Amino acid sequence: MESHAFENRDIAVFGLGKSGLATARRLQEGHAHVRVWDDSESRRSEAKGMGLEVADLLNDNWPATEALVLSPGVPLTHPQPHPVVMRAKSAGARVIGDVEIFLTEKAAGRVIGITGTNGKSTTTALTAHLLRFAGREAVEGGNIGTPVMDLPQVGGDGAYVLELSSYQIDLTPSWRGDVAVLLNITPDHLDRHGDMAGYAAVKRRIFQNQGAADVAVINRDDPLCREIYCELRRANGPRVIPISTSELLIDGISVIDGLLRDQSNGDQPWTVDISSIASLKGRHNWQNAAAAVAVARSMGLTPDEIRAGLKAFGGLAHRMEPVGCRGNVSFVNDSKATNAEAAEKALTSFENIYWIVGGREKAGGIEALRPHFGRITHAFLIGEAEESFAATLEGEVACTRSHILQDAITGAAKMAETDGTEAVVLLSPAAASFDQFTSFETRGDAFREAVTRIIAEGS
Repeated sequence: MESHAFENRDIAVFGLGKSGLATARRLQEGHAHVRVWDDSESRRSEAKGMGLEVADLLNDNWPATEALVLSPGVPLTHPQPHPVVMRAKSAGARVIGDVEIFLTEKAAGRVIGITGTNGKSTTTALTAHLLRFAGREAVEGGNIGTPVMDLPQVGGDGAYVLELSSYQIDLTPSWRGDVAVLLNITPDHLDRHGDMAGYAAVKRRIFQNQGAADVAVINRDDPLCREIYCELRRANGPRVIPISTSELLIDGISVIDGLLRDQSNGDQPWTVDISSIASLKGRHNWQNAAAAVAVARSMGLTPDEIRAGLKAFGGLAHRMEPVGCRGNVSFVNDSKATNAEAAEKALTSFENIYWIVGGREKAGGIEALRPHFGRITHAFLIGEAEESFAATLEGEVACTRSHILQDAITGAAKMAETDGTEAVVLLSPAAASFDQFTSFETRGDAFREAVTRIIAEGS
């Protein structure tokens, strides 16, 4: 992705993670005058090594600049704007994100935006897979995998499949998707959006600026999404395709007991049984499949192309990812389950669970998982949430305070092996990773590496 929108103009980048560095480099290659900063000295050093101009955007006089590209991890509005946001706005600079830059730079192709509290990564990966498996040009990125400014340019018939967090949507004022998907809205990131109303309002913006030629895919089962669905239908804007896993829709895509039925195009309905596809196990994945199929149909894929693509989907790393087995014990990496609702999907998919749980606690903790405690044989607690989660589990689930992931894996593996029956060591933390890891990916990678060693030693 080349960047020329700010050629010979001043722009600042705050936050030098993957997306921040990618954006700064593309802007500099496009002859923009770029100044960058990060609170981390190691990241500043990395940026210097790449030839980027490092300037303290917090303590120096604010440089003349047209825009500040803000990392999605930096507070824009709540609990209060970050000081760099206040300085930029006081200087009259726009505060935007990397997706806003991307939209000015893409030369061709359709843009598919996918958001939701849970399921967006799997839906993004599956959507891109279906398109590519059918021979279409498609690349995925954004909040999953590749930063948008590191994506290649696609041709006129190609597609960008973008996973978008609420933070990214908040930083993309000109967002418009040719196809936009909203999977669900449940409490998450409330510290960054003020309350549920603020959070839902940002998610709702996945459909902003859409017209009659565009497509909106929305989960009609979710109460907040249903309200938005009704608004979209009344607005006479984009074509709306509802999805459901609880009711048979006459104008959308339903998955009932694993049987996907598509009536979204108003033509002859067609079906495919996805109940036996291992990578799409569970009702939550049926929802993801319905959304991906809705997008694929709107992009012109045939039922036969979609059936073949679904059966060939290998799943997503860190989301109920089978890592391996040793004896009677299976190991599953569900590190992407960063809140209780996401962890619920894994807990309802297995029995006799040796559960590794904890991290940086989110609103509500694991109280919502109480109905599923009977599936858990033993819990191994890690991270900042250790004591809080232990209090919730007390009297219902036996617990070990392991403190760190490595000790939890070792303890869970040993205890599960002595069980004598089929058991699952499940990393499904129901909490953010940022107390001990830089991301859920690094947490999941650490789990996978440790389990691989355990399996190798056992063999």
